Amino acid sequence: MEMSLQLNCKTTFGNRSTFFGFGAGLFFPTTSQCHRLAGWRSICINASADFSSRRQKRIFTARPKGHGSDSKKGLVPRPPIGTRIVGEDGNVYTNVPDTSNIGNVEYLDDKSLDYAEIIGIIRESDVHGTYNEVTGETIVEETNDDDDDIIKEEASQLLQLKLKERLRRLEIERIAQENLSLRNKLFVYPPVVEPGQDIEVFLNRSVSTLCNEPNVLIKGAFNDWRWKFFTIVLNKTHLLNGDWWSCQLHVPREAYKVDFVFYNGQNVYDNNDRRDFSIPVDGGMDVFGFEDFLLEEKRRELERLAKEQAEKEEQEKEKRKMEAEKAAIEEDRSLARVEVERKREVLRQLTKNAVKSIDNVWYIEPSEFEGKDLVRLYYNRTSGPLAQTQEVWIHGGHNNWMDKLSIVERLVKTGSKHGDWWHADVVVPDQAVVLDWVFADGPPGNASSYDNNNVQDFHAIVTKVIPDEETWVWEERTIFRKLQEKRRLREEAMRAKVEKTACIKAEAKKKTLKRFLLSQKHIVYTQPLHIQAGSTVTVFYNPCNTNLNGKPEVWFRCSFNRWTHCNGSLPPQKMLHTKYGTYAKAFVKVPLDAYMMDFVFSEKEDGGIIDNNNRMDYHIPILGGIVKETPMHIVHIAVEMAPIAKVGGLGDVVTSLSRAVQDLNHNVDVVLPKYDCLNLSNVKDFQYHRNYFWGGTEIKVWHGKVEGLSVYFLEPQNAFFHAGCVYGCGNDAQRFGFFCHAALEFLHQNGFHPDVIHCHDWSSAPVAWLSKEQYRHCDLSKAGVVFTIHNLEFGAHFIGKAMEYTDKATTVSPSYSREVAGNPAIAPHLHKFQGIINGIDPDIWDPFNDEFIPVSYTSEYVVEGKKAAKEALQQRLGLRKADLPLLGVISRLTHQKGIHLIKHAISRTLERGGQVVLLGSAPDSSIQNDFVNLANQLHSLHHDRVRLCLVYDEPLSHLIYAGADFILVPSIFEPCGLTQLIAMRYGSVPIVRKTGGLYDTVFDVEHDRDRAQAQGLEPNGFSFDGADALGVDYALNRAISAWYENRHWFNTLCKTVMEQDWSWNRPALDYLELYHAARKSA
Repeated sequence: MEMSLQLNCKTTFGNRSTFFGFGAGLFFPTTSQCHRLAGWRSICINASADFSSRRQKRIFTARPKGHGSDSKKGLVPRPPIGTRIVGEDGNVYTNVPDTSNIGNVEYLDDKSLDYAEIIGIIRESDVHGTYNEVTGETIVEETNDDDDDIIKEEASQLLQLKLKERLRRLEIERIAQENLSLRNKLFVYPPVVEPGQDIEVFLNRSVSTLCNEPNVLIKGAFNDWRWKFFTIVLNKTHLLNGDWWSCQLHVPREAYKVDFVFYNGQNVYDNNDRRDFSIPVDGGMDVFGFEDFLLEEKRRELERLAKEQAEKEEQEKEKRKMEAEKAAIEEDRSLARVEVERKREVLRQLTKNAVKSIDNVWYIEPSEFEGKDLVRLYYNRTSGPLAQTQEVWIHGGHNNWMDKLSIVERLVKTGSKHGDWWHADVVVPDQAVVLDWVFADGPPGNASSYDNNNVQDFHAIVTKVIPDEETWVWEERTIFRKLQEKRRLREEAMRAKVEKTACIKAEAKKKTLKRFLLSQKHIVYTQPLHIQAGSTVTVFYNPCNTNLNGKPEVWFRCSFNRWTHCNGSLPPQKMLHTKYGTYAKAFVKVPLDAYMMDFVFSEKEDGGIIDNNNRMDYHIPILGGIVKETPMHIVHIAVEMAPIAKVGGLGDVVTSLSRAVQDLNHNVDVVLPKYDCLNLSNVKDFQYHRNYFWGGTEIKVWHGKVEGLSVYFLEPQNAFFHAGCVYGCGNDAQRFGFFCHAALEFLHQNGFHPDVIHCHDWSSAPVAWLSKEQYRHCDLSKAGVVFTIHNLEFGAHFIGKAMEYTDKATTVSPSYSREVAGNPAIAPHLHKFQGIINGIDPDIWDPFNDEFIPVSYTSEYVVEGKKAAKEALQQRLGLRKADLPLLGVISRLTHQKGIHLIKHAISRTLERGGQVVLLGSAPDSSIQNDFVNLANQLHSLHHDRVRLCLVYDEPLSHLIYAGADFILVPSIFEPCGLTQLIAMRYGSVPIVRKTGGLYDTVFDVEHDRDRAQAQGLEPNGFSFDGADALGVDYALNRAISAWYENRHWFNTLCKTVMEQDWSWNRPALDYLELYHAARKSA
């Protein structure tokens, strides 16, 4: 390292020895030392240092005594010093050179020189020559050569720092002078501000509104006042000309701008004429980079909060667990005490009439014995009614004859005793506490005379098993330990089952989401399929299957968070051709605060023809974003709800759909009439809420929880819903019309602001037009209205009017929506009409947690589970226990359900050697009587292979779903159908007619592979087209033949159908998209 510093230094001592020094470590004797040194006159220092080469010399450190002589070796040099002259009077004089020729040295006076550590570089030969001269004043210590490099390096660094500081101060003086002359108010140093830097802010108070204020502070933040606020006191800078005040400020690495104002600490501000002061920061983040940084910071904060919340919940969980364990221990101790007391009482009862012997009648040797011991029982024949008999027998048992007769022995004459004594050797039963017996004149069955102790029998205590108090204490502890172990095993099994259930549900949701994302793969999909926030995604689009088919260009138009992202929409992007045939692609950087990607496609950059997914737009959920979707508030207004007011499928949909949407973190309320026939046992926390008036009628409102859902019950005091039924009154249209208006009035008067109002079928259809006509000037007008048609057979006029006013309309399956598209009530409104398949409740229909079947099972053990269920079903109904194909039918017996096809299927199955179980009833008495006659006939002819159960039995339905190999659903028309979905949930193969929802959910194993794969599924059943015997035979024969001829394939099919998710997971996602579209339309 070359240093430009040249210090020519020569020190003369009396012995003419020469010392060379450098920097702050230059060796200067004190004034007293100078006087004592012989020949000392003056010191003229010219030091030279070249730190680039290593001197081959030894290094010593010299310290004056009493000035830290015990310090460590190799001390750090002080800052450089200038030329000093010692006069004749012994005083030291400093020669300060002209600052125009400034170098890497700082000139110090004598007082600033610290002699605590003096570093000298001394020739080895000089050390010994001068040692005696400084004895008593210095201590010389040897250092090694490595310290030489360290000292030189540190000295060099300090020299440079001093030079930089000097130059910095000169530069600040120059800038201050320039700004002072220009009467500028403000400057910073360094002039170019960079991130991660310490800067100094200078304010010319004389030209500021704070010119007369004694205190000056700076208040500010970074990045448009969005990051790290600060308040710092400014100090008067005395080294600069003018009234300059300054402070130090650290610029964080995330800054792109510094924003600030000055004030006096109270209410006087200098805010640059209300524009604030700002300083750009060069070389760091830009605005967009800072946005990403903030999002990342927010993500970390959310992770931290989530971690803290998880830890808190874990602690609370552990606390609850400990409290539960404590309560369980107390309960088990109590049970153990009760059990011991019960045993004590049993023992008291057993031993109440028991003795060890009766004088001159009987006794036992030895007198102390226990179970399994061989004892000898003596009996004095002359003591009772057997005195004249030729034989004596003992008929005995134990513990109050618990096992009836367990001891039978013939007694023999005892010759060694005086009197008429007889004896028999008896083995005491193992569990005996008391022996019970009588004497007879013969063995059991041949005896005619008895000595039964005057009808009280004889009872002897098994003496060794009568417990003492210590034994009872031990017994209580033993019972307690057994109860604890049973509880532990039970809780472990329950916990494992809960975890398994949660795992099954999570896997089902994962598969469903994948199906949802791939459901439009023929049009659009992404890579990766599951989009993570902060990642880059490729969007693939096939215009050939859309209204942009044949267009020369396709433009991609995208935003996030339902088109509400703070950055707005991305610029239109021209899509690129790909190697995947007709697909085009575009690339999208997904922000960290995105939860949904929204996009449409157009033929031109500025628009033109647009593919917006039939006015729904395309939406793909984003995972891992730091912002979550704002929950929607959905209100269902309906006249049915399972299980409290269920008549048909409408009630199931209201409950199950609401639960599924609520599980997706949205808020759901249900408004329902308070019928006098409600099953309130299924309503939790049922209580009076309030009352209000509408149309001159008082309406009482009740509230409760049904299946975890918030439900408001409206009870008008006009007796409209005190009819003992849901439907069937002559004024149903009037009753339900009143309810619909009262429900909207309730929402209005209670300040509800729902995002969506969902009404169902003709019974709540008036909600659609009332909300638009009579509530359009209140907050309810902002709610999107969704109307669902469950059955088009009833109330066509009401349905048609609701279709006119509703924002979006659905029915219960895509195929059914096409089948009814020509209906006059629907045809004019097809643009807002679609079919969404219903689902089933996986908690109600769950073979892994079903209390009505003998063995819980999953798809992994479907064969074993269904075998056990079939055997239980056969036993319950009195069918032959045999491995035969079993056809199940669970249905209302109406013409719509294809009852003529059901009859034929029963006959055909019996012809093929199978078994049939039917469960169902007919609302039409003539059909019911017809099936009663059929049942009598079939039970007579095939008593061990067929059962027709003509009353509905919920537990039996579960057992049929689990025990049947096939479930037949031959409906003439079926809007959706749940029977086939429940059947597959239990691993039963559906046999269906191709109509409505049956066609949408069952894919024939031979003919529908492509159609199934388009839905992300595997074929799962047998289907037929016609409504005659030939159609049924075509499907039924193939199914039964597969069962007989290829059982392994059939079992695999059962596993396949069981693993398909037909819950509300997928329909709920479709309904959420519909809800968003309805709200947007509103």
